[in-house]
Amino acid sequence: MQVAASGRNEKIKPGTPVKDAKKTLLFSPITTKSVTAHNRIVVAPMCQYSAENGRMNHYHLAHYGSLALKGPGTVIIEATAVEARGRISPNDLGLWEEAQVEPLRQVIEMIVSQGSIPGIQLAHAGRKASMGSPFSLNGYSLVPEEQGGWPEDVVGPSDLPFNDQHAKVHALTLAEMQDIKQAWVDAAKRALRAGVKVMQIHGAHGYLLSNFVSGNTNLRTDDYGGSFENRIRYPLEVIQAVRDVWPQDYPFWVRISSSDVKDGQAMSRDDNGWDIYQSIEYAKELKKIGVDVIDCSTGGNLDGIQYPAGPCWQVPYAEAVKKEAGIATGAVGIITKGTEAEDILQQGKADYVCVAREFLRDSGFVLTAADQLGVAVKWPNQYERAYRERAPKL
Repeated sequence: MQVAASGRNEKIKPGTPVKDAKKTLLFSPITTKSVTAHNRIVVAPMCQYSAENGRMNHYHLAHYGSLALKGPGTVIIEATAVEARGRISPNDLGLWEEAQVEPLRQVIEMIVSQGSIPGIQLAHAGRKASMGSPFSLNGYSLVPEEQGGWPEDVVGPSDLPFNDQHAKVHALTLAEMQDIKQAWVDAAKRALRAGVKVMQIHGAHGYLLSNFVSGNTNLRTDDYGGSFENRIRYPLEVIQAVRDVWPQDYPFWVRISSSDVKDGQAMSRDDNGWDIYQSIEYAKELKKIGVDVIDCSTGGNLDGIQYPAGPCWQVPYAEAVKKEAGIATGAVGIITKGTEAEDILQQGKADYVCVAREFLRDSGFVLTAADQLGVAVKWPNQYERAYRERAPKL
């Protein structure tokens, strides 16, 4: 597939400052290992529920192309299942077979052609699998086998369903856990062949790996349950196995739920479940095995939680992990303005700003953020006329 580049020339990428109107951290380059992003804005993974047999299609090419076109430093592709039963819905992306590699490669090529760094989030839905997409015929509800679901093959660390509307759960055997670990490794190898540069392991939001780390959802009595050390054992084994096959000079991220927020209060303790204090210790262990960045989200593991949501509400988790574990972090959580993003970086609360739904509302968030910060940045060649008309000084 041939893709037209949009830079003024190959050395200037959309979203790169072209006039030093104001020095910012948000629009400064950042390097992890051998990979340099031209700014610190990350398109966070966002499920689109639009795949066919786990494969990307024209929608994904248009969706990710429209985001990369306008200048984010990094684009992380949505949750991509390492095995078919690890999908949230029948329409999730996947990398469990070779036929899924080429469609992904085409999207990766599009992202790269526009100057962004391509990443992917590998995932396993665990006990929240076999559900419909929010916009499917029956909405977010259990999908029966006759409609393409797999409600009899949903797995987790324990036989504890998310709620009465989700599938019953089969507690994984040790042999099954090893098989799934190998599926993560095989999917990572496929992602590498497709051209991915940033690997992110999804260990958040009530999916399989976060089910293991939390005592609220892991009721095992073997070496993979009970104590904090036992609960993090399987996620660490999976992440280590993927780290071992991922190039050492490519960035390696893990997304975590920093807390189950069991009592609805941010930063409170849940010693036998999962909280920020355990996340900090977990992050220290992740750092030891070669993880470069922790993407600090929260929640999703328990039903019926009222989250204290608001602008930048999850940023304190990224700050705590960064400062206490000594590892780079990505901040998330209703970040909608360039000024908010810049403040997060200037105050040392995180190293990357991961923006999600604001990119769906405004695919040109990077350009909007630059305006808000008074930074003149490179627009795509094809769009520059609109910029010049508004900013003739350039």
